[in-house]
Amino acid sequence: MLRSMTGFGRSVRHNERYSLICEIRSVNGRFLDIKWKLPALLRPFESRFEKTARQHAARGRVEISFTLQEINQKGLVSFDHAQADAMLAELKNLAEKRDEVYQIDYNSLLKIPTLWLGNEEEASEELVEFAQESLLTALMDWNASREEEAKALKTDLENRFEKMGGWLAQINSMAPEVKENRFQAVRERVQEILQRMEAVLDESRFLQEIALMADKLDVSEECTRLEAHMKRLSELLDNAEDAGRKLDFTLQECFREINTCGNKVQDFSVSAIVVDYKNELEKCREQVQNLE
Repeated sequence: MLRSMTGFGRSVRHNERYSLICEIRSVNGRFLDIKWKLPALLRPFESRFEKTARQHAARGRVEISFTLQEINQKGLVSFDHAQADAMLAELKNLAEKRDEVYQIDYNSLLKIPTLWLGNEEEASEELVEFAQESLLTALMDWNASREEEAKALKTDLENRFEKMGGWLAQINSMAPEVKENRFQAVRERVQEILQRMEAVLDESRFLQEIALMADKLDVSEECTRLEAHMKRLSELLDNAEDAGRKLDFTLQECFREINTCGNKVQDFSVSAIVVDYKNELEKCREQVQNLE
């Protein structure tokens, strides 16, 4: 399914020994960049978790965090007295050098995680599997939130594509008349000048110039390509595979074609439509930046 790159997922799991919370937050990004916040016990298995996460995402900046607690266990941690003594001694020496009185704040030691040691030296395979299951549950919740947001984005884009399709039809219908009016205006202007000069219009030469002008004013090819691009945009919304990048590229091609139409058809009414069309394309590009 179509997915947004912005989303949130969470899982809370318990067993006889552990309580584990896994949270996933993501925002848009050109490539897939996963940042991990893991408890010390699970850090050795980051690459294993990374492999699982990459199976559920293609792009975006993703932050995945685990909060692990052991349930109903006593003597779970010990304090590194030697390290603490060394740190406090250095702080005391610093205070003496500065001729200041140093008073120990033992509560501050609670905020230094390296001083607190778990009794378990390494995680059991049971714990790793438990964490893996928690990650999968959070990934499913995360993807569900991204799919829900993508539905809203898709609806908005479809409405914008329909609006632009109507404007393109207007340009198609107005272009021949605009071209004919330009021809007539040129003919009248040339005849006016020739009359002043008491000269005669060379019809064959005039027709050659009109033919060149017709080529410069003709936007049929641009409109045809633009119609094809618009059709492609609608198809991409139904095809979730790398849709964000493909939509962005196709919108750039649409901008190129509508810009050419505006440059060729020098008419106020058409130019107003072209400006609105470009503005809508920019809004679409902002939206697709959030799609995976």
